[in-house]
Amino acid sequence: MFEATHESGYREETRSPEGQGLPKDDVRDVDLERANGTGRIVLTGEGTGARIADIYQKFPIRLLLPKVDDQPCREVVIVNSSGGVAGGDRLEIEVVALNRAFVSVTTQAAEKIYRALDRPARISTKLKASESAKLAWLPQETIVFNGARIARQTEIDLCSGAEIIALELLILGRIESGEEVLGGYVLDSWRIRLDGRLVWADGFLVADEIFAHLHRKALLSRWKAVGTLIYFGPRLDARLEILREIAASLDCQCAATIVGAVIIVRVAAAAGADLKRGLRSLLDRFSLELGPGPFGVPKMWSC
Repeated sequence: MFEATHESGYREETRSPEGQGLPKDDVRDVDLERANGTGRIVLTGEGTGARIADIYQKFPIRLLLPKVDDQPCREVVIVNSSGGVAGGDRLEIEVVALNRAFVSVTTQAAEKIYRALDRPARISTKLKASESAKLAWLPQETIVFNGARIARQTEIDLCSGAEIIALELLILGRIESGEEVLGGYVLDSWRIRLDGRLVWADGFLVADEIFAHLHRKALLSRWKAVGTLIYFGPRLDARLEILREIAASLDCQCAATIVGAVIIVRVAAAAGADLKRGLRSLLDRFSLELGPGPFGVPKMWSC
């Protein structure tokens, strides 16, 4: 699999990715109009779905709530109406599931991170599942283009009786389109707390000149698409074994373990399409074990 490099935060830099200098007039990301969007939704329920207790959205983030068949959960679809993310942008998402709410959250499309001049875009995701809530955070993939700069942090607050699946996918250039990432900055970090106590912290960092060495076996080897999935809920030991059985049958690389009372699943593939196909299979089969709830593949993944 791949090694995760830990770092507590982003060190501001003024240099651009290798081989990509700033424009002659020294325009910086801060000099350009930047997106600053927020989406927050609180849902509550009694086991038959969910209802909105609070919602807030600020451009370019929109929160849509389509009706999906007669499933006993509410699906929230996040839309970034700016069409992508560029250097200096800030996007914040917060999803809170209370009581016995069943909630599935996904995105309308893959998020694209474009080349930055000198500053990273920042994406902050905060998830909270309390009491007997069931929450699935299943966004589509994040595609990083050459020279992009992104600092993304996912924070999850859990209560002992809750159940959650959370997933993030990272595509370092689409092989199918002949894309190659030669420089930039990618920091992808996680923080998970259970009943207020930090139980898992992780970070994946690739910066500037390190991109030229990612092909080494000690780093990403030939994998251009990587993903992290976490699960928290009842019967962790039994469900870890089920996930390992599923992982062994997938076409992509996949491994699972328990860290700090949370199951961590790492997935890697040579191409984004292979990674997503493997995760679809994993979610389809694992959701059968979990039973009724929001943990299946979101409908938006097929749109």
